[in-house]
Amino acid sequence: MQVDTSLALMNTNYNKEFDANAKNDALLKEQTDKFEAFFIKQVLDISMKNDSKLFPKDAGDKIYSSMYNDTMSTSLSGQFGFSEMIFKFLKEGR
Repeated sequence: MQVDTSLALMNTNYNKEFDANAKNDALLKEQTDKFEAFFIKQVLDISMKNDSKLFPKDAGDKIYSSMYNDTMSTSLSGQFGFSEMIFKFLKEGR
């Protein structure tokens, strides 16, 4: 008796290809989110400058504001739509 395994082999290859595409999509989405976080950080760095002479500058002022902007940009990434727009554009190009 001959058993036809071509359908099972085709299904296995399809699942591997689907898993590879899903993994690539996840990696691409992660990178586009990081790019959006970088963009947001640049905007926050410019907009959050405090050049007021009312409050004197401390030694760690730049460090704390940079850390704050890093945290804010990471938490806000994926919220503005830039990441999704870039993701869709790059996914079409594949």
